Amino acid sequence: MKLNTPRWWYSRDRRHAPVARLLLKPASWIWAGVTARRIARATPVDPGAPVVSVGNLTVGGSGKTPIAREVLRLLRAQGVEAAALSRGYGGTLDGPVQVNLAIHTAAEVGDEPLMLAADAPAWIARDRVAGAKAAVAAGAEALVLDDAHQNPALKKTLSLIVVDGETRGDEWPFGDGSVFPSGPMREPLKAGLARTDAVIILLPADLAEADPELVETFGDLPVFIARLEPAAAPPTGPQVGFAGIAKPWKVERSLIAAGCDLKDFVPFPDHAELSERDFAFLNERAALFDAGLVTTEKDWVRLPPPWRDRIVAWPVVAKFGDEEGFVGLLTSFLLPLREKVAAEG
Repeated sequence: MKLNTPRWWYSRDRRHAPVARLLLKPASWIWAGVTARRIARATPVDPGAPVVSVGNLTVGGSGKTPIAREVLRLLRAQGVEAAALSRGYGGTLDGPVQVNLAIHTAAEVGDEPLMLAADAPAWIARDRVAGAKAAVAAGAEALVLDDAHQNPALKKTLSLIVVDGETRGDEWPFGDGSVFPSGPMREPLKAGLARTDAVIILLPADLAEADPELVETFGDLPVFIARLEPAAAPPTGPQVGFAGIAKPWKVERSLIAAGCDLKDFVPFPDHAELSERDFAFLNERAALFDAGLVTTEKDWVRLPPPWRDRIVAWPVVAKFGDEEGFVGLLTSFLLPLREKVAAEG
């Protein structure tokens, strides 16, 4: 059974859920230790093409998939035949397999790979090395590796970390710094940043600028600011929203900021597969307010076909404030390696 993300994870104030934090600490030490040993003992494999890793330091909710989509777009705009590679979390297929929007479902390949495949070739593979080699053999000149900062299997040309820039109120992207399950971190902040080449702070559309304290957290690392922007206006009229992502409250905020007449919002766990009972409840809420139903693209691709006509997908995209500077970063890392591969070929 999947559980909703605890809101107290993202509070620096340890007075929130103190008993839960304390009881979960031993499990956190084990998690952090296993992750550190796995990374230290690995021998990363060069798949024969540059690898751009788009990951995060927390267990979810940073917005890495919109950033991965934008990295793919920018690379392909530079003439690079870039492809996405994902583990295919939540899907039944082991891979390697190239995602085909005409035949594959989220139940088979996962929801995020379906979103990535809308813009560029996308592959899923439990074995990242096998997946990378399959993508390169199929013509990929560069790989955008989705959610693999803690996976050391592949040699990474450029490691990007995506950080949620929401710091209003009591929120902080790393909480009190505790590792899962007593906090949101996949590994200690210092350890994760040591393998990072650049940081992307992803801001909600209605936040004017990044918190200077957050920017300072990353020291001398290059920091780029990106923003989640609506790709279309929310549906008109009263709406009941829902989302099954790590931080569903961010969707609620974004819909309201975009001018949606949001009457109610229902959170579900990340990657949740909704049951008929869930759909019945959503229908009841919509009927109560004489409203439509709206959700994220990520949630929409998981819906059974009969429900897709009933529910509107509200798309958002990530845009860099300094796009030219970010493209320069990509080019500085990737072009020398592409030239070397071309010369050897």
